[in-house]
Amino acid sequence: MNKAGLLSKLKWIHAVSSRFARVDRQGRSAVTSFLATLGICFGVMTLITVMSVMNGFQMNFIDAIMEVSSYHIRAEHVEQESSEKFMELCSANKNVLSVTPFYEAQTLMTDETGRENAAVIRAIDPEVYKNDKGFNKEVKMIDGDFDLSQPDYIVLGYTLANHLRVGVGETVNLLVLSGGSDVSLLSGDRNFIVTGLFRTGYSDINSAYSFINLEAGETHFGKAAEKIYGIKLKNSQEDARTIALLEKEAASLGLEPQLQSWREYNKSFFGALRIEKNMLLLLVAIIFVVVGINIYNGMRRLVFERKSEIAILSAIGAENKDIKTIFIMRGFTTGAVGAFFGVILGLLISVNTGFMFNAAARIMYWLQYAATAIFNRQNLMYVQENSSYAVYANIPARIFFREVVMIALFGIISPLLASWAASKNVLKMTVAEVLHHE
Repeated sequence: MNKAGLLSKLKWIHAVSSRFARVDRQGRSAVTSFLATLGICFGVMTLITVMSVMNGFQMNFIDAIMEVSSYHIRAEHVEQESSEKFMELCSANKNVLSVTPFYEAQTLMTDETGRENAAVIRAIDPEVYKNDKGFNKEVKMIDGDFDLSQPDYIVLGYTLANHLRVGVGETVNLLVLSGGSDVSLLSGDRNFIVTGLFRTGYSDINSAYSFINLEAGETHFGKAAEKIYGIKLKNSQEDARTIALLEKEAASLGLEPQLQSWREYNKSFFGALRIEKNMLLLLVAIIFVVVGINIYNGMRRLVFERKSEIAILSAIGAENKDIKTIFIMRGFTTGAVGAFFGVILGLLISVNTGFMFNAAARIMYWLQYAATAIFNRQNLMYVQENSSYAVYANIPARIFFREVVMIALFGIISPLLASWAASKNVLKMTVAEVLHHE
């Protein structure tokens, strides 16, 4: 069949499909088609909104961990005399954004009154806060400055500072410190002045991390302390490829660094987040299964109700596959229209989650207020807005293009498969049989 013939056939299939959907002898098809489209629309909208909020919730943790704690790649076992060569090797890689050397140790930190708390202490370059955009973005100073210009300056996570009950300008001591054999395990002389308190999107960092400068780390951690290199990438998803390239190039220079991806370093935590997200996706995707079943049942009824028209179409020369295509096109149109408007609504809600949650909080408050005023007026003073809505409103939604496309395809494929399954057994009747029944 030539192009013109195929186009002509598609036009009449679409015309008949639209006619079948608009009205039947009882006037029900238009309502059925509209409700099916509405179901797809709300399913797509809900799934995009839920996934965007979940992405924002999880990425708060993931970004803080990768930018502050684990980096995208961690390099260990780099000999001191080879450090310059290794950093040049990393800087030459097109996907490497920055390389940050640091020391890390465990400590039991105390304040001036002897109150104590376990902490992770990391010695870094004092200029990291200015030069590392990702670190600067995630580490938000809530008091003081990120000032490590002096060897006895320290910056604390605000939860850690609260546990110790110290503030900017006060002194803490690293009473117990892990390190090399040349480091005293217990000491009352490792005193540091607090210059700032920071907050990140991950509570474990806020409650455990503290920063000093490299010079102080070399002094207090001992000569045997191992320097670790935190590598950040332009594209964190290309960690495996970048590790393979770095290992190959390092081997050619006689270096044997141990490189660890952010996926491996945080394997259990990120694995739990992935399972949580997949389970949520599976539960919400059941919407499409329910809508698909309803479309299947509605399409089967439509096929039966259109038995006369099907027989007449067959009698005037329409092929069986063309008649099936009429119903399949109906399903495709339902899915495409529903998915289109669902994507639009889902994106609008996702970029305005703060407004939506605040509006929902006000609506729920006034509904509760009205109900209490009618049935239990003496308790009106106890009616308050649900504070959890404010927490949700502050979660920045993250929209991933790939997920939006996948959800839209689910919305289109679900009714398409339902229509295909319903049209498999198109009723076969002759015109004589139709006239006999009429």
